[in-house]
Amino acid sequence: MKDEQNLPKQPLAEVFGFPIDNFSASAERHRRLKLCPFQNKVPNCTKSRAKNPIGVCSVYDASQTATITCPVRFREDWYIAEHAASFFFPKGTNFTSLTEVRLNDKYGKAAGNIDLVLVSYDDAGRIIDFGSLEVQAVYISGTISTPFNHYMSDPAANAHFDWRRHENYPRPDYLSSSRKRLAPQLIYKGGILHAWHKKMAVAVDSQFFATLPVMEKVNEDEAELAWLVYDLKHDPGTNRKHLTLVQTVYTRFLPALDRLTRSDPGNVQEFVDFLQTRLDEVLAVGTGIGTTPDTRSLQDREDDILE
Repeated sequence: MKDEQNLPKQPLAEVFGFPIDNFSASAERHRRLKLCPFQNKVPNCTKSRAKNPIGVCSVYDASQTATITCPVRFREDWYIAEHAASFFFPKGTNFTSLTEVRLNDKYGKAAGNIDLVLVSYDDAGRIIDFGSLEVQAVYISGTISTPFNHYMSDPAANAHFDWRRHENYPRPDYLSSSRKRLAPQLIYKGGILHAWHKKMAVAVDSQFFATLPVMEKVNEDEAELAWLVYDLKHDPGTNRKHLTLVQTVYTRFLPALDRLTRSDPGNVQEFVDFLQTRLDEVLAVGTGIGTTPDTRSLQDREDDILE
């Protein structure tokens, strides 16, 4: 591969909750039984499929930093609920968390499921307030199943394997994660919650957050949206990575949404030049290019209609 020198030796940061060179009894048990240690809805990992799941929690990016690729990975010890609640509710409030809550629009059409709804309640169990928490893991481009299966075929022998020469080396796809996942979630679900004047939080890791457009920050008491930004910090004593909040960024909802969904325009003349090149190709004679119906004039099409 041309950029082999820019790739981590292998892409797997965590498998079934543990670094691939962790051979503690707990790590081996999780790999053997395909368990998820991060509060999945069932004890087993179900990533991609329930049977023979692809148990990759995080992968290495070009800087050799682990980035989270499974949303369940953010549930470690439920720190995300604690941190979101501190933004949503006054200190000391009773609250609980509800997962995968369906949200409908005015017409009963599904806007999607909210990853986590935090609900505050009084001593009688009546709801006082609520806020929504979305979790954004990172998509992968390339093929993650092949190196995962290679590692799992013999973890002890493959703990230090080299995958750099293989095709479709898996990498974090930050751009697709924001455009295809994060932005639509904020548009549809966030738009409804904003209309209801409810606070929102988004949990992301720092590598992904660093790729987002710079958003205007506000004070916490002015914020409608909190970005909970995490790292996976390695503990050499246990050879485990732990979810750690590194910063909370407070924004207003609409300005943040506008910034996330608005592209910075380039030079229009460069686009015109590109169009000219394409037009020249279409109009070229004897090149085999330009045989589509688009080469006909508008007058030709008008004559066809009149006939």
